[in-house]
Amino acid sequence: MSSQTAQWLRRFLPRQTAMSGQERVVAFVGALAGIAITAMALALLGVDPRLPLIIAPMGASAVLVFAVPSSPLAQPWSVVGGNGLSALAGVLATQLVPDPTIAAAIAVAGAVGLMSLGRCVHPPGGAVALTAVVGGPVIHGLGFGYVVVPVLLSSALLVAVGLAFNNGVRRSYPHVAPVTSEPVRGLVIERVDVEAALDALDEKLQLDPEDFEALVRQVMLAAEARVAGAQQVHGPSGVEALRP
Repeated sequence: MSSQTAQWLRRFLPRQTAMSGQERVVAFVGALAGIAITAMALALLGVDPRLPLIIAPMGASAVLVFAVPSSPLAQPWSVVGGNGLSALAGVLATQLVPDPTIAAAIAVAGAVGLMSLGRCVHPPGGAVALTAVVGGPVIHGLGFGYVVVPVLLSSALLVAVGLAFNNGVRRSYPHVAPVTSEPVRGLVIERVDVEAALDALDEKLQLDPEDFEALVRQVMLAAEARVAGAQQVHGPSGVEALRP
């Protein structure tokens, strides 16, 4: 295998996740609690026994809420609004399009469109929409009731557990970006600068602009501290070139 081929294949490997062992344990416990409590609550509320105890897309929602709670895709409105609008798209597609294959495609596409318009993009919503089409006679029999139970009810219960759990372990949920308004070397970074930089890179990172702004500030502060440390050890020679 040539080096170019090996380098190309390595691009398919995901980057190493910056998650500590403690965070992995917290995510594990959170997902366990989230799904268990949601399912038990649905059972106690007397949800139609013909329905599954909890629909499969909630597992994907739990991954986001408890493993990456700072992601825009995991915020409460993303979970509840995204799943709810996706369920609506799925039911509409099922009732309006007789062919299940075409209905499935329209359901997922419609879910993406509605979520983007509603500013609540949530990847598990695609599975919620698809379930409305391929879920079988019981799901089909619910009609628009599927949007409320089990989708919205399950989503709201999962978010409630996420709020209690994440804040209980001192995570910011709903996520609020840290405030870092102090200037770095006299340079004040504003939101418009971050948005301009993202537009120039043509990148839509899964990171709020506020978080990205805070990250940039921290990188600049860390670099300044590193340069200052090098200057103390080695003197000013060669360091001034690094100053803006």
